[in-house]
Amino acid sequence: MLDGIDRKILKALQRDGRLSQLELADEIGLSPTPCARRVKKLEAEGYIRGYTALIDEEKLGFGFSIFVSVRLDKQVDERLVTFEESVARYQEVVDCWLMTGGFDYLLRIAVSDLHEFERFLTRKLTKIEGVASIESSIPLRRVKESVARLM
Repeated sequence: MLDGIDRKILKALQRDGRLSQLELADEIGLSPTPCARRVKKLEAEGYIRGYTALIDEEKLGFGFSIFVSVRLDKQVDERLVTFEESVARYQEVVDCWLMTGGFDYLLRIAVSDLHEFERFLTRKLTKIEGVASIESSIPLRRVKESVARLM
């Protein structure tokens, strides 16, 4: 179970994963050695899965996001595996969720423009065996962004 200090560590690292052990310890009010031990424990227990940089997709030329809901013709293991293996290879797919409800999958696609999305849709996504229907939604703006919920 996490205590208040563990939560402070997670919050600080979520805000800035590049904090040195000394900076982190200073920020949460703990000496460096116990702080480092706690971080190692949080990593070992899987609370901290890794460290990464948050990349601005728009600056890289991929500022156009589309949410795509996909329904498969059958919800059997073979179809699920085929679909998941296919989308895992497509760099345009940045998020993919298996869903409940009217659609089987929800994807977030990041592309440069509508033309690139059309090419992705017609040359890749619709070619996956078992795809029965696709519905696309274009977001107008992001209202909230978080890396993970902590509390």
